[in-house]
Amino acid sequence: MKVKSKIELRFKTAKDAQITYETLEVDNENFLDSKLKNNTITYEIDSESLTTTLATIDDLIACEILGEKIISIKK
Repeated sequence: MKVKSKIELRFKTAKDAQITYETLEVDNENFLDSKLKNNTITYEIDSESLTTTLATIDDLIACEILGEKIISIKK
């Protein structure tokens, strides 16, 4: 079974989005298709199973939360 998902993360500023994008891109390269536009990061996930998709989404959200915490500390 093929599972496709799309996640959009919107940030308060384009700078916050860029910081998060650049931080997560290293880990996501070759696993997710990601795009940064203004204050929004869009991730497209193609997987062969729902379990893998959910694990990928869980990891992505956990990393994004950590990125938000780092951004808030720097401000």
